[in-house]
Amino acid sequence: MTHFTDLGLAKPLLKALAEENYATPTPIQTQAIPSVLTGQDLLGIAQTGTGKTAAFALPILQRLAADPKPAPRRGCRALVLAPTRELASQIAESFRTYGRHMGFSVAVVFGGVKYGPQVRALAAGVDILVATPGRLIDHINEKVANLSAVEIFVLDEADQMLDLGFLPPIRRIVATLPKKRQNLFFSATMPTEIGKLAGELLINPAKVAVTPSATTVTRIAQQVLFVETDRKRHLLAELLDDAKMARTLVFTRTKRGADRVARYLEGVKIRADSIHGDKSQGQRERALAAFKAGETRVLVATDIAARGIDVDGVTHVINYDLPNVPEAYVHRIGRTARAGADGVAVALVSDDERSLLKDIQKLTRQTIPAFDRRNDRGLGALAAVEPKTTPDRAPRPQHGRGGAQGGKQSQNRRRSRPGGQNAAAGGGKSQPSGPRSIAATQPAARWNPVD
Repeated sequence: MTHFTDLGLAKPLLKALAEENYATPTPIQTQAIPSVLTGQDLLGIAQTGTGKTAAFALPILQRLAADPKPAPRRGCRALVLAPTRELASQIAESFRTYGRHMGFSVAVVFGGVKYGPQVRALAAGVDILVATPGRLIDHINEKVANLSAVEIFVLDEADQMLDLGFLPPIRRIVATLPKKRQNLFFSATMPTEIGKLAGELLINPAKVAVTPSATTVTRIAQQVLFVETDRKRHLLAELLDDAKMARTLVFTRTKRGADRVARYLEGVKIRADSIHGDKSQGQRERALAAFKAGETRVLVATDIAARGIDVDGVTHVINYDLPNVPEAYVHRIGRTARAGADGVAVALVSDDERSLLKDIQKLTRQTIPAFDRRNDRGLGALAAVEPKTTPDRAPRPQHGRGGAQGGKQSQNRRRSRPGGQNAAAGGGKSQPSGPRSIAATQPAARWNPVD
């Protein structure tokens, strides 16, 4: 078994990792860190939850420390681009955690907040800048940011950048970077446009793939339920009668749809809330905090709103509406079965969504088991939808319809998580009792709106 001490990392990094009780790197960390330490470009195919932030943050910190110099005024030495504010905040926090004994400055730049603090941080110069494309372009246009001294450039979640329309701003940002630099490129899937962008940025890159492109996580048990559009909400409430659905993320196609579903669930006494781009930052933060704490059992989200949310113990993902882009399905169900856990994904599919289902199955190269719930044909084979092995990290629901019938209360018992952690009932904090992998314990999610 590989340990962080085997990867050639500097003592200050190993000390920070030991303080966080991290001992064993994940596969992407084992494969990527040695190549990044040599200064080689990297192409990483990896979904969120695999530990990819540490795969680039640790070697970046070490490379900067090996060549100490002042941070450039109005600029940075390392630049990381992320698609959402939430993800940018998480990445910056990871740099601060791993680099706590190295004295590097870290700043985050994203939209929706005042310019003043960001302008002041850039004026002094920072070692590591994590940014979303839109606000960074604003700073470049205002000549607040000068990226001519960037030594290492990271593009994270590239396929989501494509979905959000960020490729033109990314190309504008790249045009301001020095030609001589190290490039690290990460994407969960590799559609044509992203492959083209990678070809433009990378020079003889090392290639690391921990999950084959456009495939779903094998630890997720998937199922399709065919149902009429106007009966979806009733079927959703019926599914949520099962106490095993302890922390459930529901995806809708539209913001209004998310609100309607959440209101309906609240009306039938299931604790639920919605999260999307039309809600204020305060509303989003409160909704996410309640979901993390187990106070809200169900969070209804749109694709963009959920991107970057890293919440432990999501037991189920329900696709209330199928996404128009099949790659989004892979991202959605990846919210469960994270860091070695198991999970369940259920899609409620109406007749007019069958073509979307066909596209998803073609992309993922698999046939998802399907059952007919039209005309209220009963639960049928749904009972078979369970994690492929004993589920873990599932907090016991404290609110709503959690009490399932038929003597299912025993299924609510605490389950031990890999690495010696136990999920406390009601989403309480787990106490580590042994070495952990970094992917299993990312910084706590905190909502910020997208750029």
